[in-house]
Amino acid sequence: MRIVFLGPPGAGKGTQAGRVARRLGIPHVATGDILRSEVALGTDLGRKASGYMAKGELVPDDVMVAMIRTRVQKEDCRSGFLLDGFPRTVSQAKALDEALGTNRVQTVVHFEIEDEVVVRRLTGRRVCSQCQAPYHLRARPPAVEGVCDACGGEIVQREDDDEDLVRNRLRVYREQTAPVIEHYRGAGSLVTVEAGRDIESVEKFVMAAVEQAEGQE
Repeated sequence: MRIVFLGPPGAGKGTQAGRVARRLGIPHVATGDILRSEVALGTDLGRKASGYMAKGELVPDDVMVAMIRTRVQKEDCRSGFLLDGFPRTVSQAKALDEALGTNRVQTVVHFEIEDEVVVRRLTGRRVCSQCQAPYHLRARPPAVEGVCDACGGEIVQREDDDEDLVRNRLRVYREQTAPVIEHYRGAGSLVTVEAGRDIESVEKFVMAAVEQAEGQE
């Protein structure tokens, strides 16, 4: 299966991608994780991307396309993959179509959610500065404020979860990524899920859409 998850930051794409990819036995290709790794390693790609990421802006298409093309051509993606965070522009979507050729994307899941729900979700996120254990001020707070339950490290807010940056990321998404939805709607591969629902309900909907698409192959 070749699947794409579309939606704004904080819509729950990453959570669902991990669950769905495990059930299907395919790689979860998360561009955000790849980019953060490249930045941490100080690679050429990471240096190019870091300035844009710090401002909550999209990384240029040429950087993203080159990275994804290389990733989906690896051996573990031969039987399928789940792309989370790509494509984000129509030009990226067209480049992906070209790279895949006849092995087209089968299902594109659009995670629809209100902006204010996203702001509440993301600004409440925290992470341990040492072991990277995730927390949330409302949904999953640590037992002791500011202290990691697992290792005792300091719990911090990621820079890109600052409210101003979150709102800018949402603005950029609405302006630049929304046309991608129409691109895939025209291709007949788009399904939309209400991402504000509970995790199990969203997963059930997504799996039903994926299984339907697989049955049509």
